[in-house]
Amino acid sequence: MNISKEQLDELNAVVTVDISKADYSDKVEKILKDYRKNANIPGFRKGHVPMGLVKKQYGKAVLVDEVNKLLQDALHKYLTEEKLDVLGNPLPKEQENFDWNAEDYSFEFELGLAPKFDVTINGDKEITHYKIVATDDMIDNQVTSIQKQYGKLVSKEEATAADQVVGTFFNEEKAIDTQSTISLEAVHKDNVAKFVGAKVDDIITLQTKDLFTEVQDLANALKITKEEAEALEAEVTFTVSEVNTQELAELDQELFDKLYGKDTVKTVTELKDRIKQDAERQFEQQSDQQLLNDVTESLLENTQFELPAAFLKKWIQATGENPLTEDEANEEYEKSEKGLRFQLIEGKIITDNDLQVTFDELKEFAKDLIKGQMAQFGQLTPEDKELEDIAARILGNQEEVKRISEQLMSTKILKYYKENATLTTKEVSFEEFVKEVYK
Repeated sequence: MNISKEQLDELNAVVTVDISKADYSDKVEKILKDYRKNANIPGFRKGHVPMGLVKKQYGKAVLVDEVNKLLQDALHKYLTEEKLDVLGNPLPKEQENFDWNAEDYSFEFELGLAPKFDVTINGDKEITHYKIVATDDMIDNQVTSIQKQYGKLVSKEEATAADQVVGTFFNEEKAIDTQSTISLEAVHKDNVAKFVGAKVDDIITLQTKDLFTEVQDLANALKITKEEAEALEAEVTFTVSEVNTQELAELDQELFDKLYGKDTVKTVTELKDRIKQDAERQFEQQSDQQLLNDVTESLLENTQFELPAAFLKKWIQATGENPLTEDEANEEYEKSEKGLRFQLIEGKIITDNDLQVTFDELKEFAKDLIKGQMAQFGQLTPEDKELEDIAARILGNQEEVKRISEQLMSTKILKYYKENATLTTKEVSFEEFVKEVYK
């Protein structure tokens, strides 16, 4: 067997694999002998079928199969040993007058090669790294929300704009007869006055259109789909059966212990500090994701290189799940080109900076993820043995290993960006962040 490479240009090459009869004949002969031993052909005893008949019936199929196996193994080994960084997979070239009846064969494969380039982490413009802070208003609103969540409903005679009412929506024509609990804070401001002052057994006439600020609240109240709620325009009556107000929970040690564990938080000031820390930890994830997006765009803009576009378009056309026309393959290439470029850039950053994931790092990262999930269910201090056991089970699943490895690598890349890209920190509230980023 002989393998040679013709370099067409920096991004394209052709590999030729020459296979002679000596490369495959022994293997084919052995398989055919095994076939002969086990062949059941009418008119012949098992094991006594003439070899010529076996070759006639099975020889070509066995030959093709073995040559293809030999070809694929040899090509893979060659690409590995030569350290050829190929894009996609080798594409077999069409060969006119190819003859399987010959004894020696020559196969040609087109290769698309990854370009050589340098990564420019710092472009002409600084990249904004947002530091999102929790404002006093946000923290106060969260405190009130906690008090409502852990408070209790108290019955009262008359409704105010801050209360809840229980009652029945009715419209005979639309077959509406549904009991619901409504928070008047969710009712559209133009309709709140209709509920204020309502008492048990009062009947209120309402229009479903714009009854609530959010359409989903109407869907929930009438127990219909959001699509049905959006299309509904009807007059309904609402018969009040209860009026309740939310009595806020006391900001005392009992509440603090329910939230964070015994004696972890002891004062309202400590509660607000904890809410601020938790909120800003979540905001940090959004800030980091935006940083990743912005650095990605900067890298794509400042790292220029050519791709073997013609090869990749041909490869997409040849390997798609469904047959593609040339135009469809071109369109798919245009959609995927940006992603491929960044994949190559990120791969070079990982290689050049030795950003590898070790098993010990993977295990500790998995344990941290588990601790975070357990904390959400109130298990704030799990034992290390429990974490080790859960991590061992997770890391026994290859798909989970792949998923967690990708998360850890993303964390390492983010750290590299923070340390090496030219960043300017900008402190903003969450509302300011949303306006600036999603404008």
